[in-house]
Amino acid sequence: MTVVKSTLPEDARLVTGEALQETLVDLLGLSLVAKQAHWNVVGPRFRSVHLQLDEVVSAARGFADTVAERAAALGVTPDGRPETVAAAYGLPGAKEGWLRDTEVVGLMVRSLEEAVTRLRTRIAATDKPDPVTQDLLIGITAELEKQRWMFEAENFPRD
Repeated sequence: MTVVKSTLPEDARLVTGEALQETLVDLLGLSLVAKQAHWNVVGPRFRSVHLQLDEVVSAARGFADTVAERAAALGVTPDGRPETVAAAYGLPGAKEGWLRDTEVVGLMVRSLEEAVTRLRTRIAATDKPDPVTQDLLIGITAELEKQRWMFEAENFPRD
């Protein structure tokens, strides 16, 4: 049953829907990883890392909502259920327990870098099928790259 009719041709809708769903999973998972680290970070840079993690959580959650609404507007049902995110999430995650501030910074650099790499693949995939979605993904990539840079600068000089 199709409730919302897409403005895209079916082949373009399928490619775009897949890119949006994969991005939704990455963003929801990234927000959970950052929040887990936020609750468990310890170390001399606790406060700055703790606050920066909330920036990532806020950005990821806001982008997840935008991505899900874009999918719905195209007639693709977004799936952000916990079991879907758990089954499909592929970015680095936090280990259990307390996390040293340097560990958290490294984790966020790796997670954000992988998210950006995956987004760049989706940007390329949506070039022809849906430039509007491509533009959305470009904007998300820019913000995640900024967050990655800010975390990477936290660990200079390297331990």
